Amino acid sequence: MTLNEEKCTSCEQSNVDNITEGINSVILDDKSICANCGKEGNNVNNVCNKCKMVKYCNAACKKKHRHKHKKDCEEHLRRVAELHDRELFKQPPPQEEDCPICFLRMPTLDSGWRYKVCCGKVICSGCSYAPVYDDQGNEVEIEKCAFCRAPISKSIEEAKEREKERVEVNDAEAIYGLGCDYYHGGGNVSQDYTKGLELFHRAGELGCAKAYTNIGCSFDIGRGVKVDKKKANHYLELAAMRGNEIARYNLGANEEQQGNIERALKHYMIAVRSGDNVSLKKIQELHTQGNATKDDYTKALQLYQEYLSEIKSVQRDKAAAADEVYQYY
Repeated sequence: MTLNEEKCTSCEQSNVDNITEGINSVILDDKSICANCGKEGNNVNNVCNKCKMVKYCNAACKKKHRHKHKKDCEEHLRRVAELHDRELFKQPPPQEEDCPICFLRMPTLDSGWRYKVCCGKVICSGCSYAPVYDDQGNEVEIEKCAFCRAPISKSIEEAKEREKERVEVNDAEAIYGLGCDYYHGGGNVSQDYTKGLELFHRAGELGCAKAYTNIGCSFDIGRGVKVDKKKANHYLELAAMRGNEIARYNLGANEEQQGNIERALKHYMIAVRSGDNVSLKKIQELHTQGNATKDDYTKALQLYQEYLSEIKSVQRDKAAAADEVYQYY
């Protein structure tokens, strides 16, 4: 598993979040009644370690009631896991909105789009490369933002000042960018994992899926935090359900490593539809190994072609042909 190195509005907690946290965050009954002896009171706070759904007045009552509760406990966990998987394996919407200029789907590849610190808009590589015209139809010689027409930053320092202004108004992309600066030690700031992760959390809460991917990878490799595979998986799932294809691929790779080929294939398929060419190659590899059928690979190819049909345009092709920094697939 690798951290996305190139780019490294508090929102209400969604139903997906509730299901994702599932087993660890089931809401307990307000009444404090021992499930074994029926005793009531504030001291009845010893809960079932697995389902968290029933309370006991002490460890002895918990142990005595275990055999009676086991079936209900297992059924509850099964239902939580079922609901969790139902949400986890849904095809998520694209993590970026359509380009605000050409209105085509935004490419997944990082070089296929540009974030503008002047206005906080994300525009595609084609529109970023295209010349800007004034209201008389004349090409503007001074390099300006294709969306807001503000002059492009003349230096890194000026761009970073604009980024800070975007951070102050809770722009998730700007907060994520600043988090990457601290995490990797760039943009005229010293490396600070703690500060970087703090900003990733803030960006994630505001809807930035890739911020959660970075947090998940940090827990997986122990960079800035202690290694915690459970937390790593949790944040990767949050990112994947919000449309991040890198997190989705990593979840698939983890499942494949554990021998859960069916679950891995599901993740790879979703990642392919989100535009991840690496996952397409993974499915091809599984097919070659005999772990995926010909139909699986054919479906993956079709899904990737659907994605390409949604992002391809003449202007984006022109940009990509002019400079590889504008490659978008």
